[in-house]
Amino acid sequence: MREERMWNVWHGCHKKSEGCLNCYVYRRDAAYGIDSTIVRKTASFPLPIKRNRSGNYTIPQGTRLWTCFTSDFFLEEADPWDMMRERCDLLFCITTKRPERIAQCLPHDWGKGYAHIHIACTMENQKRTDERILLFRDLPIMHKAIICEPLLGPIAFRGKLGPWCEKVIVGGESGPHARLCDYAWVLAIRSQCIDAKIAFTFKQTGALFRKEGRIYRIKRSLQASQAARACINWHTNEEEG
Repeated sequence: MREERMWNVWHGCHKKSEGCLNCYVYRRDAAYGIDSTIVRKTASFPLPIKRNRSGNYTIPQGTRLWTCFTSDFFLEEADPWDMMRERCDLLFCITTKRPERIAQCLPHDWGKGYAHIHIACTMENQKRTDERILLFRDLPIMHKAIICEPLLGPIAFRGKLGPWCEKVIVGGESGPHARLCDYAWVLAIRSQCIDAKIAFTFKQTGALFRKEGRIYRIKRSLQASQAARACINWHTNEEEG
């Protein structure tokens, strides 16, 4: 089983689209009087290359690092490529709402991509899917995924899914002002993934969930387990663990 850690390179972000409306970073920062629009490096910035007293990396080889959960990797302020290039023995997972910035941010030796860097693009509704999917598809990235979270409406990929995308992850919105996620939307995305032979994961229900016409309010602590109970995740033989 691969060890997993979080690496928040920056803190702060600029809201980009509908999925950002109830951003948990903004919500949490507001409780402490912090301005979330100010982007700054965190104390964890050098985490991948930190060493212990013995001179060894503190993050062991093979660890999966989930990157930038309190910001967006492709903000204008970003550039940690040297560390990621040095730690080619780690697996970096990056999520962004800014595929239009990826090409101009890639390092000079990127080529067709670094094999140890996986990049996912969020597509929360039909508008953002239509806006981002072809742009993301055509980027030189070895490992790509789509994240439909928070899922805010039905999404039709219109035949644009294919081998270029390794998986689609779907989830509802959390928080006190969460918008509705409908199980029918989730199942429709799953069906499209199966048709395209792409792995599908139902990550969480969200706080306001509709199934077969009935609306449920689900505690944050139960959203992932309720999604797992649906038993609708679908995997391919090629999916990386």
